[in-house]
Amino acid sequence: VDIQPKDAGAGGGETREEKVYRMADEMLAKLPADFVPHEVKARLKKMGEFQSLNIFLKQEIDRMQKVITLVRMTLNDLKLAIDGTIIMSEDLTDALDNIFDARVPNKWRKISWASATLGFWFTELLERDIQFKSWIFNERPNVFWMTGFFNPQGFLTAMRQEVTRNHKGWALDAVILHNEMTAKFKEEITAPPNEGVYVQGLYLDGAAWDRKNMRLIESSPKVLFVPLPVVHVYAINSSTVKPESLTKGMYQCPVYKKPCRTDLTFITCLWLKSGESSADFWCMRGVALLCDIK
Repeated sequence: VDIQPKDAGAGGGETREEKVYRMADEMLAKLPADFVPHEVKARLKKMGEFQSLNIFLKQEIDRMQKVITLVRMTLNDLKLAIDGTIIMSEDLTDALDNIFDARVPNKWRKISWASATLGFWFTELLERDIQFKSWIFNERPNVFWMTGFFNPQGFLTAMRQEVTRNHKGWALDAVILHNEMTAKFKEEITAPPNEGVYVQGLYLDGAAWDRKNMRLIESSPKVLFVPLPVVHVYAINSSTVKPESLTKGMYQCPVYKKPCRTDLTFITCLWLKSGESSADFWCMRGVALLCDIK
């Protein structure tokens, strides 16, 4: 891709610069509005700014705002550089090449998230923004889309802290994550759980899910990924409840942010019923949960 000719073809169609200029215009039109700091601060104060999940939300919004600001600045500068108003810098040349090839510019990727194409990346930007704006300006979501967080581990830690504070005498060190599967998808959930959080948007890789019996089953031919129903993630006190009694006959399934499974993309483990096969069987199959399959 890098050694392809960069000049326009002889067909007399849209030149490279004209195409990128048009794409920049389209992205700027769809780009979400900035988060206004004083509005965010006022809403957090009303919601309880020292609650664990609200502190997490503030950190996520700050990171989201950096991405929106950089994207807007790059696209505006790119349009000016194409017009010849300002000099085409190294960063703008990189952005021009990548946008033309439908890839994410390097500067954007460094402060955001990995994605296969620019289209997927920009769609995720819009979806993340919708979740954050809905959470802070409307109400706390009934179901959380964990893929849309910069720091999903921080989200689960904040939830653990919240549960710990609700129980007198519980120590955070003794509180561990646990989960239960539901048979519902996001659209069917009408209220949040009494404790913990509902999480959606996870995909099973290497197995399928039996919704009726709530357990792992063999995957169907040619079906690589299966969407998982909503998961209820909560916390238990390991000093009073023995975790082994809750996880008998279950498979400890790792959760990753992306299909590339490394320790950098690992989030946590969830417990899934292993069904008729043993947990070792699913472990040998390499069964895992992915937040994103693109």
